[in-house]
Amino acid sequence: MAPPILKLDNIVLSFGGAPLLNGANLQVEQGDRICLVGRNGSGKSTVMKIAAGFVEPQSGEIFRHPNVTIRYLEQSPDFGAFTTVQAYAEDGLGPNDDPYRVAYLLEHLGLTGQEDPNSLSGGEARRAALARVLAPEPDILLLDEPTNHLDLPTIEWLETELQKSRSALVVISHDRRFLEKVSTATVWLDRGTSRRLSRGFGFFEEWRDKVLEEEEIEQHKLGKAIEREEHWLRYGVTARRKRNMRRLGQLQTMRADHRGHKGPQGTIQATTSDVRESGKLVIEAERITKAYGERTIVAPFSIRVNRGDCIGLVGPNGAGKTTLLQMLTGQLKPDTGKVKLGTNLEIAVLDQKREDLNLEDTLAHYLTDGRGDNLLVNGEAKHVTGYMKDFLFQPEQARTPIKNLSGGERARLMLARIMARPSNLLILDEPTNDLDIETLDLLQEIVSAFEGTVILVSHDRDFLDRTVTSTIAPADPSAPDGRWIEYAGGYSDMLAQRKGANDERKRAEKAERNEKGKSGGGGQPGDPNKSRAKLSFKQKFALETLPKEMAKSAAEIARGEARMADPAFFTKDPEGFNKMAKDLDALRAGIARMEEEWLALEMLREEIEG
Repeated sequence: MAPPILKLDNIVLSFGGAPLLNGANLQVEQGDRICLVGRNGSGKSTVMKIAAGFVEPQSGEIFRHPNVTIRYLEQSPDFGAFTTVQAYAEDGLGPNDDPYRVAYLLEHLGLTGQEDPNSLSGGEARRAALARVLAPEPDILLLDEPTNHLDLPTIEWLETELQKSRSALVVISHDRRFLEKVSTATVWLDRGTSRRLSRGFGFFEEWRDKVLEEEEIEQHKLGKAIEREEHWLRYGVTARRKRNMRRLGQLQTMRADHRGHKGPQGTIQATTSDVRESGKLVIEAERITKAYGERTIVAPFSIRVNRGDCIGLVGPNGAGKTTLLQMLTGQLKPDTGKVKLGTNLEIAVLDQKREDLNLEDTLAHYLTDGRGDNLLVNGEAKHVTGYMKDFLFQPEQARTPIKNLSGGERARLMLARIMARPSNLLILDEPTNDLDIETLDLLQEIVSAFEGTVILVSHDRDFLDRTVTSTIAPADPSAPDGRWIEYAGGYSDMLAQRKGANDERKRAEKAERNEKGKSGGGGQPGDPNKSRAKLSFKQKFALETLPKEMAKSAAEIARGEARMADPAFFTKDPEGFNKMAKDLDALRAGIARMEEEWLALEMLREEIEG
């Protein structure tokens, strides 16, 4: 085995209360691809800072190979007095590093290098910081949430860049798909200690559940052993006092171990507050457009959103996702076209920039709007500290200023407030930023089970695939020109439909070229006398309605699968269970048929128009 180039051994660190880290370990060898996972607040970023040399633990051993270079991507980069992004990025280079690599990275990250670092948006700041740490090609890369605020094309480029990098990698991220692609080992921080799995993140959740199950069994065995020893203590033979004192000491040790055991952090308990149903039609947009100067953000776009739909908006930064979202929800008036909102709408919004947060507010004041110590959840008064515990906040945090919370805790706090308020239309703008895996699981369950309507903007491919019934994306993601297309299904479904359409278009073009070659050139393109094919009324109607029908069927499947997941369903009603299984199979087959029909019509439309 190769010697480690970085090793943290038995690290202990406390900030006044219970230890944050209590015997944590991290070992990095050449070529390692390690993802560091754990709940928000478990100490992941702190371990990174200790590895980078920015934080000193109270005890433990740290070894860094003297010839090894380390670069650390922190969540909030300090741009200091640098006047340009290029100067900031070049400052991270060593004497033997290639200065042209900075220009290469900035170009692929969508920056010119002449931007003022102190005027960057969150996404631009993350790109600049990535250029600075990637440029030297260090021996060890420590990346803390590298995908936050990045758009999908940049995330996919970063995956490729890291996969071909020679640097050893330790990464923290909430993006499951990203972790699956870049990691080959997993270190789990849990209750102050660490465990290592010599496999990538794709195997982590199954392994974690098995570890926790075994731990629960061991604690149960220990409890039974204590019961036996206590019975012996009361009723056993007391000859050989020395031996009895030894057993008494062992019993005391077992009791201390049992009392001192900290179980895994609880799961968040949350449901959306009940509210009356909205009308069946939630949003109807007819040929809406938006332009700023000569740049078209939204070309004529039409969509009909019905109650129960869950729609995802994707695209590169700057494509106009937030603009389109604001137009659909009535916050921004289109240049042309019209938007009609349905009846009885109660809208709840999770803002990407977290602008709803007053950092000087306390948690209790924010959750109750300053109206005492209680809030109304599903028509029942609930004390704010009890409600906070449902979202894994401690009662003593009630009077803590929001500015003291981590990014993940702030996102969880905003989620807690949204869940307390009655709503039938959820607008989620980058909801997954800063959330840990467990909170992401909760958010996914909330969105999937939500009986109202959801529109969300996200760059998290796994989250989109697990939640949305249709996806709106730019027609040309490489060069957005304002044209948007709605695809049935999630992100992966969208990619498959695009690939199918491109393949079919190439086949049609090849067939057309072959036909022209056989006929000696045929008619001239652009001949005004040549009749132009058109879609029939029936075809146009099908093209417009099929995505909605597919989304409706997908929503029915999601509700049916959620019901079938209840173990009591089969026990109480086996006939109903079997009938629902058949109904779901029929719905899935129906979606497959509709997808084929829609894809054929879409390719026909593009061929006629293009």
